[in-house]
Amino acid sequence: MSEETSPTITIAIEIDDPSLADRLASLLGGIAGLALASPGQTADIAIVPRERRGNGESGDVELTPRELDVLALMAEGASNKAIARQLGISVHTAKFHVGSILDKLDATGRTDAVAHAARRGVIHL
Repeated sequence: MSEETSPTITIAIEIDDPSLADRLASLLGGIAGLALASPGQTADIAIVPRERRGNGESGDVELTPRELDVLALMAEGASNKAIARQLGISVHTAKFHVGSILDKLDATGRTDAVAHAARRGVIHL
């Protein structure tokens, strides 16, 4: 009989609180199919502190993961059609996300949104 082994997922933990990092490492270390990344090793998943933002201005801005994807493409100059194609969503949905980003960042346009996000540390150019 051959034993089937599932692929291993490598997790990196980067948390400022050493006690919490140790507890997570001990909990995750005992799960089959998971491996903890060594320093410098590439990981499939990273657990990092949420407050990793720039200059403290961003506390009022909470973008969803999808909005962050859209914002990154906006920063590259992508149109709504290009964003939709790249993310596998409709142009209407891309427009909706762009509008939501503009509202959340209190921006007057796409370029202004990217500039606000960069200043607040939401994205890094």
